[in-house]
Amino acid sequence: MPLTPSQIRYLRGLAHDVKPVVLLGNKGATEAVVKELGQALDIHELVKVKLSGGDKSERQAQIDVLAGGTGAQAVHQIGHVVVLFRRNADEPRIALPR
Repeated sequence: MPLTPSQIRYLRGLAHDVKPVVLLGNKGATEAVVKELGQALDIHELVKVKLSGGDKSERQAQIDVLAGGTGAQAVHQIGHVVVLFRRNADEPRIALPR
């Protein structure tokens, strides 16, 4: 289900103090990174990812691979940092506003 603007605003506020959990290296978004990010999303639900260098189109391609491979939604992006959210179906930790 897509996030509403108020939910995105709420998640951006929660993500403000969060440190990046996943850091992409020179190889970018590999299968192993997607698997590790999936595990981090299972635990935290809201994860910051620091993308590797490159221009804007390369970073967007990395975001698409990460979000598509994990089923997460990109909440916010500033420069080389993106915030991804995926609700844990078994034990939700973040209560989203309506």
